[in-house]
Amino acid sequence: MVRQRSADVRQDGDLLTARRHFVIFNPASGRGSGRRRIDQYRELLTQALEHVTYASTTRPGEEAELTEQAVEQGYDVIVAVGGDGTWSNVADRLVTSGRDDVALGILPSGTGNDFGRNFGYSLRDPQSAVRVLAEGHVRSVDVGRVDTLSASEHQPDRWEPRHFLNLIGFGFDIAVIDAAKRARFLRGEALYKVAALQQLFRFPGLHARVEPEAHEPLELHHLMLTISNGRYFGGGFPIAPGASVDDGYLHACSIGDASGLTRMKLFSLAEKGRHTGSDHVTITGDTAFRLQFPEKPRFEMDGDLRTSETEVVKVRSMPGALKILAPAS
Repeated sequence: MVRQRSADVRQDGDLLTARRHFVIFNPASGRGSGRRRIDQYRELLTQALEHVTYASTTRPGEEAELTEQAVEQGYDVIVAVGGDGTWSNVADRLVTSGRDDVALGILPSGTGNDFGRNFGYSLRDPQSAVRVLAEGHVRSVDVGRVDTLSASEHQPDRWEPRHFLNLIGFGFDIAVIDAAKRARFLRGEALYKVAALQQLFRFPGLHARVEPEAHEPLELHHLMLTISNGRYFGGGFPIAPGASVDDGYLHACSIGDASGLTRMKLFSLAEKGRHTGSDHVTITGDTAFRLQFPEKPRFEMDGDLRTSETEVVKVRSMPGALKILAPAS
């Protein structure tokens, strides 16, 4: 539906426009709970915004195709309603398009919603998230880029470089996602935390060599290895407490393998962002990383699983590469 009322022309940040919004719903987000939020968000958006068009995905990854169509049709803001995976798919297409006059809007409706936490978004407060879109403040944020070709579990034959918004993760992170997919009765933050506790005593660890561009390399048997653009992961864990989405850096968090009881302690500390003081934890901020594994790794990118084409994964920061609607503060 396109609403035809007039809108004021105004300038916010670098974006000058009588804004036309293209809203993409992912009904499958939040393990299907996203479908139940569509009507609520549509009502709020219709009241708050001018010139709105709505679309819904029907299969995994369709956000990318809808984004490309919306950009070609001249929309000024692409609003992604879902979780980290939905937002990431839209952001990747916006960055790839090379257009700096189109902004991303995000509305939480997913399982983790970790990237949104960097801006104070909460699944429990959809009104505030829509208000941010209506206020229209534009902010430039960094994105990460995996230059190594990889393929998603949904499109295993499509090998491509990819941009990410929040984080890529190896090792324990993958085990938790696999376990969460098998869970039947939990959702949201509780789902990730219960799956993580389960895998603390099951996951065998992962060997990897981490080579930051401007720091000494690190090679060991990891419990988990993450490369973060944002601060949070796993439904609210501040895995990289010092990270900011506009500092120009990625933050590698390496947690060395340990006994089950030590893993539990690290898990408890990480929930509060206090794991950084442990001898098992190394956090390095840098602009690029080269990661070497014994075999082609699986990894998660903003909650979606991918497989690398090679044993080496190269990742780097792209400072200020994405325009996003965010709170003015």
